[in-house]
Amino acid sequence: MTVLDQIVAYKKEEVLFAKAKTPLVKLLDQTLYRRKTYSLRDSIEENPFGIIGEIKRKSPSAGNIFPDLNVAELGHAYQKSGVSGISCLTDLPSFGGKTDDLYELRFEVSLPILRKEFIIDSYQIHEAKAIGADAILLIADILSPLQISEFVDLAHTLHMEVLFEIHQEDELKKCSGEEDLIGVNNRNLHKQVTDLSTSVSLFASLPKDKTLISESGIKSLEDLTLLQNIGYHGALIGESILKQAKPDEFIKHLQSLKNEN
Repeated sequence: MTVLDQIVAYKKEEVLFAKAKTPLVKLLDQTLYRRKTYSLRDSIEENPFGIIGEIKRKSPSAGNIFPDLNVAELGHAYQKSGVSGISCLTDLPSFGGKTDDLYELRFEVSLPILRKEFIIDSYQIHEAKAIGADAILLIADILSPLQISEFVDLAHTLHMEVLFEIHQEDELKKCSGEEDLIGVNNRNLHKQVTDLSTSVSLFASLPKDKTLISESGIKSLEDLTLLQNIGYHGALIGESILKQAKPDEFIKHLQSLKNEN
């Protein structure tokens, strides 16, 4: 089994446990379930090039990145830096995240929050709404076209947006056409190999009426400038920010320079 296969296998068990612990009816009664959401798409489009800062403690490819991460402190740093949104991992075994991270973050920032998760069940979408997410990630590689269409419809019913993630061109066939943002993941989730040229080679095939995001492996101003010049509207950046002593100053540095292009 590949890393992604393993994640999906335990995710199925995790969802069953979550349903037993907190039935759907209880999620629907949560205060945050009724809150008005922020638009991640609009927040990105309002900037010359939007940055989504990520919150995670580790990853299968990098190992421990920021094990002592303080969600509130990092959330404040991100908001101070002027990012367009925050991606919060809620997967524990592989990324060190949990739903409580996103729930805590929601009370600390007034930015759009993307729930970064391996969503395979509609329960997780209701859960995302209940813990304060404004958008969800749907990964083409682990979902059928029917699941994607149903999950997009459900997210929109709950006034959340969808970032639809692909890694190769044929996965675009699964797109329902109603997704809000399209993300190209430069990391092969099966092999855990990252190559920024994935975003370069796939751009011509992407629907230009969507907000387009490049994800993973973005390390420098040169990378950011390349993506902006190609036509991407934003980038999701994790490890490169989290490894900085002062993440907010690093992001501000990128923001000030990219706005000159």
